[in-house]
Amino acid sequence: MTPDVHSEAPLGRRDLRKQQTRAALTGAALRLCAERGFEHVTVDDISAAAGVSPRTFFNYFASKEDAVLGDHLIEVEAMRARLAALLPSMPVLEAIRRAVLIVVAAMEADRDHWFLRMEVFHRSPQLLPRLVLSNAEAERLTTEQIAVHLGVDPRVHGYPALVVATTSAAFRVAATRWMAAGGTLSLGALVDEAFTALTAGLTDPG
Repeated sequence: MTPDVHSEAPLGRRDLRKQQTRAALTGAALRLCAERGFEHVTVDDISAAAGVSPRTFFNYFASKEDAVLGDHLIEVEAMRARLAALLPSMPVLEAIRRAVLIVVAAMEADRDHWFLRMEVFHRSPQLLPRLVLSNAEAERLTTEQIAVHLGVDPRVHGYPALVVATTSAAFRVAATRWMAAGGTLSLGALVDEAFTALTAGLTDPG
């Protein structure tokens, strides 16, 4: 039986309040940066828009860059937890596909947030190095996880890094197509299409 990776323990009141404050800060940062440009937004602006003090802001984020990036590291840890549940019962590529589709469902349910996030990154090239570094760290951690699962040394065996790099690229292509279509296409279907192409060995279409 495939593990139920959807089930999560309910949050307590305090944790829920912290999650809501964190989300409010990220949402405020994205809205203000989309309206004014990243360089014209301060921590004080973000805090005021979220209805909290700058001191509270720094309880959640070290900088406004971190607020814009949002819960990227939390998302990475959630993805790795899903992979840990899936990997024992299926091939690596299928486990990654299923784990990614859970992320996709959350993205489609909060489409406006993700579109705003991508708009801010598009309009603020100074954020791209941070995003690239965050993605590289996520890929490194996932590569190590898959290498441990397979019992291979990632410094010697190229498969873990290769499968992570190619599936990451497949997801980015699907997300780019989704954005370009203004969300009128199904992101889940686009991701499935990309993973099907990978599974088939990237043969020429038609």
